[in-house]
Amino acid sequence: MLSAALRTLRLHWAAFAGAFVALALGTGLIATTGLALASSLDAPAQAPERFADAPAVVRPAGEVSVPTPVGVRTAPLAHPRAVTPAELARLAAIGPTVPDRSFPVRADGGPPGLVGHPWSTAAFAPYVLTAGRAPERTGEVVVTGDWTRPGAVLRTARGQFTVVGTAGDLGFENAVFLTDRQAAELSPRVDQVVVSAPRDRVLAAIAPTRADRGSPTPLRLLTGPDRRHADPDPDRDADALVTVNALLGTAAGMTGFVSVLVTAAAFSFAVTLRRREFALLRTAGATPGRIRRTVLTEALAVGTVAAAAGCALGDRGAPLLIRYLVANGLAPPWFTLTPAGWPYHVAFWTGLLAALAGGAGAAWRAGRTGPLEALRDASADRRRPTSRTRLTAGAVLLLAAVGTAVYALFTDPGDLLHRKTYTSRPLLLIAEAVLLLPLLVRPLTRLLTALPARLPGASGLLVRENVSAQTGRTAAIAAPVLVTVALAGSLLGTTTAVREAETAELRARTTADFVITATGPDGLDQAAVDRFRAVPGVRISPSASSAVFVLEEGTALIRSDARAVEPGGLAATTRPPLVAGDIRDLDDRSIVVNDEWARHRVGDTVTVLRGDGSPAALRIAAVMPTGTGGNGVYVTPRNAPGAVVDRIDVALGPGTDRAAAEAALRRAAAGRPGAGLAGAGFADAGLADAGFAEATVRTRAEWIATTVPAPDRRTTAGYTVVLGIALFHTAIALANTLLMAAPGRARELALLRMTGASRPQLVRLAVAEALTAVVVGAVAGAAVVALHLASIHGALAVLRVPPTPPALPWEVIGAATAACALIATVCALISATTPAGGRPVRPRRGGSLGARVAGEPGR
Repeated sequence: MLSAALRTLRLHWAAFAGAFVALALGTGLIATTGLALASSLDAPAQAPERFADAPAVVRPAGEVSVPTPVGVRTAPLAHPRAVTPAELARLAAIGPTVPDRSFPVRADGGPPGLVGHPWSTAAFAPYVLTAGRAPERTGEVVVTGDWTRPGAVLRTARGQFTVVGTAGDLGFENAVFLTDRQAAELSPRVDQVVVSAPRDRVLAAIAPTRADRGSPTPLRLLTGPDRRHADPDPDRDADALVTVNALLGTAAGMTGFVSVLVTAAAFSFAVTLRRREFALLRTAGATPGRIRRTVLTEALAVGTVAAAAGCALGDRGAPLLIRYLVANGLAPPWFTLTPAGWPYHVAFWTGLLAALAGGAGAAWRAGRTGPLEALRDASADRRRPTSRTRLTAGAVLLLAAVGTAVYALFTDPGDLLHRKTYTSRPLLLIAEAVLLLPLLVRPLTRLLTALPARLPGASGLLVRENVSAQTGRTAAIAAPVLVTVALAGSLLGTTTAVREAETAELRARTTADFVITATGPDGLDQAAVDRFRAVPGVRISPSASSAVFVLEEGTALIRSDARAVEPGGLAATTRPPLVAGDIRDLDDRSIVVNDEWARHRVGDTVTVLRGDGSPAALRIAAVMPTGTGGNGVYVTPRNAPGAVVDRIDVALGPGTDRAAAEAALRRAAAGRPGAGLAGAGFADAGLADAGFAEATVRTRAEWIATTVPAPDRRTTAGYTVVLGIALFHTAIALANTLLMAAPGRARELALLRMTGASRPQLVRLAVAEALTAVVVGAVAGAAVVALHLASIHGALAVLRVPPTPPALPWEVIGAATAACALIATVCALISATTPAGGRPVRPRRGGSLGARVAGEPGR
């Protein structure tokens, strides 16, 4: 059997070349993404940075811990507390201490993300002066990097400073060092303390006392590698790979899925081209089982060699993919390839199974007919458009896709809006459509070519008859187009639909005429809020970002984003959608939740942990729908300790002149710096002119547009990877099908030449047939997109999101279809201009018995 299969492969190598290339490249892509994924699973251990040379660091715990029957549950706090003066005094009593403070600095001409520190902490990194000297007096600073020089005047929102020295850039921050006294004046809060004392004495000093019992979180001693938790972003490296993991996992899944479809189509079409061979074998006495075993053996041979070649391609492709991810900001600069063996095994066995899966379907069809039916089937594509097994599998997948979507609508509609869900869910619909595509080819072709077939000339009629008669060839061309169009439309269409829903939700919820947002991470102080409140004819609603934690079902610690608002102003500037209750009932003893909470009945009392970890028992005053996720939680400022105002909604009073109010708000936004600078001895003149406004004033429409932005560069690059894989496979499949079909169509085209058709007419006919098949696949793909988006809009309706007009992403569908049409046109031109395609022949009488039975002219 093996020797016969190898001789067949040698004889029909052209028919299997496309399947080999598709499988090798598909396996190579799986190996490439697998190797990159293996490199992203474990981030390198992040060493201490700011306190690399510090003996020990004491800081408040940055997370809340809750014991449960299944273990301790932790979550990062929204507002970690500071080291108290009493705690600082106890630490100073046991040994030398250096308090650390960090605060944002915005400098004219400086790099983004500047952060201020006391100069005494610079030695722990350690920072080394490259020029100048250390700061000694008020108004003197040392900066890191080479973006300025000693003697320069640094104009910041916190005043004017003279640069007296520069230090080397260590790569993890852009720092500005002030004297310890000046840093304490600008930022009284102590974030952490460097301590030089025996460990046991430090532990005794940070043990809670009666005076500290009101503190929601304990102090934590950091030594050795744990000192990295005192850095501003201790999990930076691990978090940077979250996007890489998600992207590569999705890309690997898409690659495997599309590879199976393309390989199955390639083997299926290869068997279709060999129907005459199988017909003669059946006439000679070959059993269906023998034919099936022959085809499966061929698939095994091709699959083994192609999978091995794909693994070799993956070894070369993984470094290129990693460089692309780094260049487009999807991965951190330090991300490199890590040797791993399991991606090769996954790629090889996936490729081999894909070949066997594709060969199994082709083998079943090759051996399921009797000898006379096989001979009759060899002369024309008159078999049923799809087998009962294929029809059943397609129907099952369609029911599964629709059933799971309906189940999600009734149980967890919000899950349909998650990126992981709407990336994977369309695959069921795509697989179902590919299985049922042969059943749809003939009616879709008749519909699409109804008008061209009625036009003068025979071209339209020939296109309609050829495409609808050769359902196998048409389906093989249309299937990869369907996959590409459906993937592109589903991914980008869902992103657009969710973004439009978020915009509609914000538009319906916000009634403010203007929205003021803080320009820096330090927010707005009370003096700034008072200036906006003093603008005549306006009513303001200051709010701050916060969070609350609730233990659901006794085991799950759930974090919910919250807004800390003043109840009176909230009703004037916001119209949140409500399921029950009244937003005006919010006070210091209550909370507004959404219906995603386990307990969400008005009047019930819930025990929550506030943003700083302190507990509170609050009554539910109102309940909002979950929506797209923007309907979080409302609390009062008293229940958000540590939160800083970062947004102010402004409503105009009756008769207030809009232009005058806007001008007054913008003047207030460009006012003097916040409280805490009065004693620093800095002048405020000219700071507003330098672009250091404390806040940005936007109209309601402008704020909504900036709050729901378009996908960023990283998201676009991620979609490019996934859709590029699909388009790559489409190009392989189209080239494979059209070039494999070229020898079989040589006699057909030559006979048309005998009837008077010119070579350009034959070329146009071949291109028109290929483009018709592409349009058939695009229409089927658009139908898949429509079904998928229907479930998305259904979820939005269940979540009570303001309705948005449902629409297909025609631009995306058109672009994907145009790309596929271009590929199909090039391949059709190549297949139609081969020497065999343009040489007239003269049919002669006689010929073999098999040829006469099959209806083919003799040679």
